[in-house]
Amino acid sequence: MGSYLQQEIVAEGAIRNVPAFSRFLKVAALCNGKIVNFTNVANDAQVPRTTVYEYFEILKDTLVLHEVPAWQKSRKRKPLVSSKYYFFDVGVVAALQGRTFRVGSPDFGEALETFLFQELIAYCDYISGDTVCHWRSKSGFEVDFIIGDHTAVEIKASKNISNQHLKALRALAEEQTLKRYLCVCQEERPRSIDMVSVIPFKDFLDRLWDGEYIK
Repeated sequence: MGSYLQQEIVAEGAIRNVPAFSRFLKVAALCNGKIVNFTNVANDAQVPRTTVYEYFEILKDTLVLHEVPAWQKSRKRKPLVSSKYYFFDVGVVAALQGRTFRVGSPDFGEALETFLFQELIAYCDYISGDTVCHWRSKSGFEVDFIIGDHTAVEIKASKNISNQHLKALRALAEEQTLKRYLCVCQEERPRSIDMVSVIPFKDFLDRLWDGEYIK
């Protein structure tokens, strides 16, 4: 990210304190794929809370970070309204976090989710025009992505999906609002569990780019 700091941040005069922004960048990477607690980020990065908001805007403006707003159309379970944020590249996230995402490791789920999000947002931006949101109820149910108002997508790194993995999708399905409920995972073959389609992530990508998940 050295070139980014020099070319996009310093050269454009976006910030005055490069060391502070560099500290913030590493803390922000730890928030990848999560709802951000801006107060905690400010404390960890040792910068004012108002500055954290400004820094997040800089990351969005320079296309390093993508904001995923909350899907708020559920009625049976009150949704949270906070956004999640994803970095533009899973390798950059790993470098900033100082770790390596390996298949089978506890951290691999985050890497898979980030990678599939990047594909999903590229498809929606360039092909379908759909928005991508996330859903989290105040009672704790959470679904990774909502495509438009028609498809829910939950990412799981598991090779063996059980009913436990599908609780959030089933809770969302009670709203009877969306058309599809997908659990994208590492299983070898697609199958259905009640209203949920369990899909290997490679199959999901093929179907996505073939235009299967359109309204």
